[in-house]
Amino acid sequence: MRMTKRNVLFFIIIIALVYFLGTYQLPYYIQKPGGANALNPIVEVADSFESEGDMHLVTVSGLQATPIQYVLAKLFAYHDILPLDQVFPEGISQDDYMHAQLQVMESSQEAATVVAYEAAGEDITIEYRGVYVVSVVDGMPAEGKLETGDRIIGIDGHEIRESADLIQYVDNKEAGDTVLIEFVREDETKEAEITLEEFSSLDNRVGIGISLVTDRNVTVDREIQFSSGNIGGPSAGLMFTLEIYDQLTEEDITKGYEIAGTGEIDYDGNVLRIGGIDKKIVAADKEGIDIFFAPNEKGAADSNYELAKKTAEEIGTDMQVIPVDTFDDALRFLEELKE
Repeated sequence: MRMTKRNVLFFIIIIALVYFLGTYQLPYYIQKPGGANALNPIVEVADSFESEGDMHLVTVSGLQATPIQYVLAKLFAYHDILPLDQVFPEGISQDDYMHAQLQVMESSQEAATVVAYEAAGEDITIEYRGVYVVSVVDGMPAEGKLETGDRIIGIDGHEIRESADLIQYVDNKEAGDTVLIEFVREDETKEAEITLEEFSSLDNRVGIGISLVTDRNVTVDREIQFSSGNIGGPSAGLMFTLEIYDQLTEEDITKGYEIAGTGEIDYDGNVLRIGGIDKKIVAADKEGIDIFFAPNEKGAADSNYELAKKTAEEIGTDMQVIPVDTFDDALRFLEELKE
């Protein structure tokens, strides 16, 4: 076929249109089912015991929408389209947000280690070192005074050992009050006066505009290594705890089953609510999971467990969905499970 100027122009327009539809980023974020990765390659405990089955970490996949991806998300079930500002807090860049999520993942792994080692009767030592600043919100009181990486050790002369200490102290204050923050930056102790403001997005609670995690130094006798890569967030806490405990103890609590689940774990072993559980049910079913643990939230009508059970019924899976409020609930279920 002879290429005329008109044909060349038409060809260029088609290429430009395809490029635009496939690469132009819309102000929307798509969340969809991710994967269900076996935890054996991710968690490695020294002198561990092997199991017939596997524990799995289940993820939600997310990306900023292009026009093509936006249309596809409209067509597929369990694909959510959210305005970008609902996913990434105002004043925090996507890079800062992902960095914060990775820090939260590290904190989740630490909590899982503490709960699992204590449950297994292993020696563990915890040293509290203050509160680590994960990110600072643009335009809020802490901007220009605190930085990512600062370690807060005191407020108004009161020692801060963990994040709950700081949160509880600030909760008793009012907007307009000034607090004196003592913190460590590059091995130098500094102070900053910060005036508290209300956060409309947090039910008008007052704060200084930082996200934070407790800086603990956890020492264990049997060394543990994590290789979670770019997976962020706290929702794998329960499954990390079960995997660590399974490797620490001689009894095979998997009983040969493929086991997944979700839920943030705190240092007391409580299993807390997470987001995207419907997508995690879909991802786990595709991986052939037999048992899925879901946060029960003490039987709340809108609990993670209720949505997980509803989703499991909708997709017609044979996977068992089990409600849990604590690590002990999940462990008890597995110990009573027939091989």
